[in-house]
Amino acid sequence: MNIFKDEKVRPIAEKNAYFVCLVIVGVALNVVGSFFVSLSNVPLYLDTIGTVIAAYFGGYVPGIVVALVGSGLNSIANPIYLSYGVLNVLVAVITVFLKNLGWFKKKRYLILIAFIYAGTGGVLGSALTWLLYGFEAGTATSGVVAAFYNTGLFGRFFSQLLGDFVVDLADKSISVIVIVLADRFLSADIKNRISFDAWAQTPLSDEAVNELKKGHSRGVSLRDKLILILSLAATLTALVAVLISYYLFRNTIIHQHSDYAEKMASMVAATIDGDMIGEYLEKGEDAIGYVNTKKALERIRDSSPYIEYLYVYKFEEDGCHVVFDLDNPAEAGSEVGTIVPIDPAFAEYEQDFIAGNEISPTDSHDEYGWLLTAYVPIKNSDRKVMAYAAVDLSMEHIHTYGKEFLVSQISLFLGLFIFIFAVGLYFTKYKIILPLNSMAYTTSQYAQENEAAMELTARTLKKLDIRTGDEIENLYRAICNMATSNLEFFEDINRKNATINEMQMSLINILADMVESRDQNTGDHIMKTAEYAKIIMEEMRREGIYEDQLTDEFISDVYHSTPLHDIGKISISDTILNKPGRLTTDEFDLMKEHSAIGAKIIDKVIESVPGGNESYLKEARNLALYHHEKWNGSGYPMGLSGEDIPLSARIMAVADVFDALVSERSYKKAFPMDRAIEIIKDNIGTHFDPGVAQAFLNSIDEVERIAGVKEDEPKE
Repeated sequence: MNIFKDEKVRPIAEKNAYFVCLVIVGVALNVVGSFFVSLSNVPLYLDTIGTVIAAYFGGYVPGIVVALVGSGLNSIANPIYLSYGVLNVLVAVITVFLKNLGWFKKKRYLILIAFIYAGTGGVLGSALTWLLYGFEAGTATSGVVAAFYNTGLFGRFFSQLLGDFVVDLADKSISVIVIVLADRFLSADIKNRISFDAWAQTPLSDEAVNELKKGHSRGVSLRDKLILILSLAATLTALVAVLISYYLFRNTIIHQHSDYAEKMASMVAATIDGDMIGEYLEKGEDAIGYVNTKKALERIRDSSPYIEYLYVYKFEEDGCHVVFDLDNPAEAGSEVGTIVPIDPAFAEYEQDFIAGNEISPTDSHDEYGWLLTAYVPIKNSDRKVMAYAAVDLSMEHIHTYGKEFLVSQISLFLGLFIFIFAVGLYFTKYKIILPLNSMAYTTSQYAQENEAAMELTARTLKKLDIRTGDEIENLYRAICNMATSNLEFFEDINRKNATINEMQMSLINILADMVESRDQNTGDHIMKTAEYAKIIMEEMRREGIYEDQLTDEFISDVYHSTPLHDIGKISISDTILNKPGRLTTDEFDLMKEHSAIGAKIIDKVIESVPGGNESYLKEARNLALYHHEKWNGSGYPMGLSGEDIPLSARIMAVADVFDALVSERSYKKAFPMDRAIEIIKDNIGTHFDPGVAQAFLNSIDEVERIAGVKEDEPKE
């Protein structure tokens, strides 16, 4: 399998340029679409068209970047968009996921895709709107939501849910149509260029990437570990950021309200004449200026929507003496001169009030709700504190502000979480996982048992061209160097083995020639018998005879060891070996000993060469010892029969006898080819293995070529 893509590697600068262009186009589409909606007031959003385009053609990273940047820019005109950024991010993720499933290529799935989009943007968006702004808050959906609600069939929440879903379904259907049209009309070259990837090596084919995914680790895979780390890091970061942001927001709001309460209390204090406090307490509304002062205080109260209570107390040992206590819509204020107990929230400051000290704003939670109270001293002309002007600000709205802020922050940070997670996982895939898996796959896929496989491994590793610029690249370079060194080492071993084998064969042939030179009858017997044996073995394998034994190694061993089949003759006397006439019985018995003697010679070789080619020497021993055994058991030296005789010896028996028949000896003339063939046929099943002999006869043309029979030579 070709693991590489059939395309050239794009320069990083080119990739980045197309990435920036795709993001700019996507953000522009989102912003322009949102701007069009704000001008026309159509019940749509049109703020995700750029997101789906960037995600579909570029991938996760461009899609999410467009979603976040587009939401950020749209929030300048309408802050509500910032809270919905997470929905835009989810649309990008869903787009890439469904594209990878191949749904956009199937017409029957297009409507389902629009519903999935609407389920994300409409349902989740509706829930987010409800939490943030309550019923019928979305400007794009308010008319549709109101229409559902006015039917009387649905409550507020479900009217909101249905209205948002219907609008979002129409909106996302437009996005689906845009994707389908763009995919159809954009050229393959443009789509390839704007497709964003972060390959730090030669790109792999889709088949190879899928194959790499099948790899199983002994424990938790590196990819899963990185996902876990990214998840924990992003979650903790988002959680801490949200909590800190909420804490700072809440404290800032309270601090601002404290300053505001002090300012309003200071206005109250400035409105009241401190020299008149005693007269106000004594005469009440009959005191000069009391009514006008009260009206001025009411104007101050009415100027702020946050002032819940406004009053003026003079603090004495017996309690709080009411100077002014304005009526509240929920209850009437206390009459002037009334003595009321000090608020429990300020009980610890009682002596400070009596002494006329400054009091810091304090909040309280009681039956009156959450109030922030600021006390400002009212002084007379002698700078003596005569009373305190107090303003109670209602803080209940801060709960609403806090909830809206918290929800919007969670939404924003959830979008950032997805962005961090997706980008981190994306670059981890291309910078860590794929390079490591590519190296592991390449080194394990291609075997190392022969030079060709090792060369293929080294070549494939080199073509990976991993360039992460870090420790992974260092590891890759080390593996490449090791593969190259192994190949060179293997080649050197093969060269040395070839030299050793050549030397071994030369020594064998020299030794066989030494034996042959003593036997004036053999001529080129050892060379021809080797060729006959090879012809027989190849024919047997073609015919399926003993195919389980006739391996390449077996054929090679037998072919190269046949010169040693008569090695035992080295111990036979020249008188017997070269006798021109027939041997006597005693002489023949001595001659027969050459088989056992040959086996003993080879046994000594086996003992003296530990770790040598055992199969080769084993077959040489079989040939030397058993090549005179006969199929019917009448041979020598062991009298073996049938398949008890080693296969190599049965093959050698046919080759040896045939060559002896057609060759001239000191004691006989050469037999004609036809006569020799007849003798072989006559001895099938007695002297020769039937399968071996028949294979020999089936290859008679090749045999005749080796034997040197001329076309015009008569065959008697």
